Amino acid sequence: MSGPRVTSGAGRALVAVYGLLAVAATARSLVQVLRDLDRAPVAYLLSAFAALVYVVATLALARTGPRARRVAWVAVTIEMVGVVVVGTLSLLVPSLFPEPTVWSTFGAGYGFVPLVLPGLGLLWLRRTSSVPAEPRR
Repeated sequence: MSGPRVTSGAGRALVAVYGLLAVAATARSLVQVLRDLDRAPVAYLLSAFAALVYVVATLALARTGPRARRVAWVAVTIEMVGVVVVGTLSLLVPSLFPEPTVWSTFGAGYGFVPLVLPGLGLLWLRRTSSVPAEPRR
């Protein structure tokens, strides 16, 4: 069965956006945790967790093979649940997040990319689920 290649075209663009968000979220959370952790520990540690999820998702989406696919499914699903739960809580109970996280208000601080990206990631994974893995070089 043929389908889109995971490592070219739209797949490559998806990995690039994930990589950019991983770098941005990691840099922001490192500064927050190292400089101001006592100010909003839950928010800043949650941002660090989100950054880790983006790094794992980026690496898994960039690779081929069944193990990488399983890791990508898990990471992107965690991301989707995280952004929906944290986004909702940040609107309903803003006192839980005195400082914004990557996922606060559904990723508004990042142009809502954190809200859209896991949907695209899950669609891509589903669309390419029947594509045979490319041989490793």
